[in-house]
Amino acid sequence: MTHSMRTDTHTPYLDGHRDWRDTATRYALVPLRVFLGVTFVYAGLDKLTSSSFMRSSGAGSIGETMRAVRDSSAIPALVDFALKNPPAFGYAMAVGELAVGIGTLLGLFTRLAALGGALISLSLWLTVSWASDPYYYGNDLAYLMAWLPLVLAGAPVLSLDAYLRARRRRRAGGAY
Repeated sequence: MTHSMRTDTHTPYLDGHRDWRDTATRYALVPLRVFLGVTFVYAGLDKLTSSSFMRSSGAGSIGETMRAVRDSSAIPALVDFALKNPPAFGYAMAVGELAVGIGTLLGLFTRLAALGGALISLSLWLTVSWASDPYYYGNDLAYLMAWLPLVLAGAPVLSLDAYLRARRRRRAGGAY
């Protein structure tokens, strides 16, 4: 008896028939895109609409959060940079999260949006959640790892990137 693992992502059938595994493989990143996109849009809007987040000090402010994690972060200089102008840093983070989330949901410049999401998650991991013990209690590392498949693969289906790619192919006469 022989056991094998299916690793191909394209249908082996000459007639173009796809089975359920081919379809599942093709759409595998869509739930991840939706989750990360919605989460980052929500995070950005939450920050922008918070009455306390965009302040230099006070409970729930970006300034207080940065001061609280400064000594336990992996890169205190990054926290010091944010502390030079906490509200500006907070707005930059919120707008960045919003842009990443929208780009990911629409599948527009998906690899770039995912790289932005990965960089945001990396910076949060190295500052805010670095001291989480054990490390897997901090969710920023998990978000960083979740962004990597989208950085590598982009959004090949159900995306503006795929639509634009197909449109370019049609205009080029299918030579793409």
